[in-house]
Amino acid sequence: MSNVKLGLKENWKQFVLLVIVNAFVGGMVGLERSILPEIAETDFNMIAKTAILSFIIVFGISKAITNYFAGALANRVGRKNLLVIGWLFALPIPFILIYATNWNWIIFANVLLGINQGLTWSSTVVMKIDLVGEKDRGLAMGLNESAGYLAVGGVAFLTSWIASEYGLRPYPFYLGVGFSIIGLLGSIFLIKDTVHHVAKEVATSSIRKLKNIFSETSWKDRNLGSISQAGLVNNLNDGMVWGIFPILLASRNFSLEQIGIIVAIYPGVWGIGQLFTGKMADLLNKKHMLFIGMFAQGLALLCFIYAQTFLDFIILSSILGAGTALVYPTFLAGISDFTHPEQRAQSIGIFRLWRDLGYAFGAILTGVIADVWSIMHAIIAIGVLTLISSFIILARMRIAPRD
Repeated sequence: MSNVKLGLKENWKQFVLLVIVNAFVGGMVGLERSILPEIAETDFNMIAKTAILSFIIVFGISKAITNYFAGALANRVGRKNLLVIGWLFALPIPFILIYATNWNWIIFANVLLGINQGLTWSSTVVMKIDLVGEKDRGLAMGLNESAGYLAVGGVAFLTSWIASEYGLRPYPFYLGVGFSIIGLLGSIFLIKDTVHHVAKEVATSSIRKLKNIFSETSWKDRNLGSISQAGLVNNLNDGMVWGIFPILLASRNFSLEQIGIIVAIYPGVWGIGQLFTGKMADLLNKKHMLFIGMFAQGLALLCFIYAQTFLDFIILSSILGAGTALVYPTFLAGISDFTHPEQRAQSIGIFRLWRDLGYAFGAILTGVIADVWSIMHAIIAIGVLTLISSFIILARMRIAPRD
């Protein structure tokens, strides 16, 4: 352990490899992002919005639960082992999506996708934080999340283009076969565990340990609780955008290629923005960044009810992506700032549990409101909740780290 050093420069080779691996992780989600709601209506004749959004509900729940166990098991099983196991769950997903003959197979594929994302994304997040130490956490998270969400946006656009040229199935999902195989082999042969880096930081950390990691991360601690509720609401609105927007855009008579562009803009700006907002989280006030980001998201969502043209949707999707870019790396950097190194993986897992339950809550809430009233009512409700979340951060979160 005497040779182990913390820092981005000192560990840049492993860091870059983890960024590349996380791009393949994001690519697996991007497979579904722009075309699965269309497949639900076209191939499986589904009409009810709640039923169509069921794939997001099971994805969110399975990913959230996996996040929790990934955090709890990280120190015992090892970060690298969890990463490899996560990729094993990815291997059958594209084949199930290609050959599914009823919607239950799509649901099952999304259970596997949730487990895959929970294990692989959690592992890459924690390993990067382990490598860089305290100084560059925000930058590390910005690069990690940027790679993942640029891949989501890029693959979402690519699959929509392939679908518009060659059909909704099977060709768009062949990409997933390559992503899962490359991700698995890269994780086995190129990635090293970071257990010694954790031990190095533990020796110098002055942060007190949490007495009850779950309750303090979830709500008791003013800072951790503020971040956790905002994470849930962030993914609540992301779940709505994922499930409802392709349907909304199709109802406005946009082409499949135009839908792909609009749907890709949001995670694309989100991804590119984090190249900058990650480092900002190291230098600027995290509370203010989180407030501005959540407020911008809420405002953009409410403005969507007035959007009519292709340009309207491009501009508002960009604002939504920019607001999300402000908060996403800041969430993880903030959780890391306020937790002891030995408890960090578990605390991040608990935060990611609540954050990704937002997918399920968002899909359920959106589906019910859209079925009972309309898609526009659903957008308004989620937009208002996002604004409320921003003011909870403003009122409850402290600027200084926890004593």
